[in-house]
Formats: sequence, C-alpha cells, structure tokens
Amino acid sequence: MRWNLRLAAAQRGIWKASEMQRMLADHGLVISAGKMSGLWSGQPVTVRLSDLDVICVVLGCQIGDLLIPEPDTVRRKESESAAPTADATLPGPPPTVIPRRRDGRSLPPA
Repeated sequence: MRWNLRLAAAQRGIWKASEMQRMLADHGLVISAGKMSGLWSGQPVTVRLSDLDVICVVLGCQIGDLLIPEPDTVRRKESESAAPTADATLPGPPPTVIPRRRDGRSLPPA
C-alpha cells in the first residue's frame, strides 16, 4: 500500500501540514506535530481507522484516495506459486475440522 495523503490534500487545495492539522482538530482529531509530520511526509507505520474516517471527512474523499494498492510489490514464495490451491467452488467433500484445545492439552478420547 502507498500512502497518498499529501496528494489527496493538494487536490483539494490544502498545501501545508499545519493547515491540515487545524482542519482535523476542527473535526475533533487532535494530532501531535510529530504524528502529523509522519502522516504528511511519509509512509505512516500505523493509522487508526477512526482517524481515517476523520481524514476522509475533512478532505471529502474516499479511503481509496488515501491508500493506493500496489500488488506488484508483493513477492510470492516459490513453493506457494507451485502448490495447487483449494477452490471452494469445486465440488467435493468439505475439509475435516479437528477441534483442538487452546491451552495445548489433548482432548479426551471419543
């Protein structure tokens, strides 16, 4: 994923991080200068979903305007690409589900 906040803001006439920060605060999202700098100038490590909602309201945009998928950057392991995948649309018996305890102990005999 590529973070696209700066371009999305520029398309709406917002050119400064401080202006964006003020607009977010007007909508109830108070962001520190350090976090705003990370959102504005780079690829943030984390973004809360509730923060994304406020950013979208402020910019009048959709989430797809802020997050651009880049599927070509994901590499597959060699073994995964060669292994056949299960297809839920094909007829056949459903997979057997074996219950297991979460604490690691075995279940009593049936």
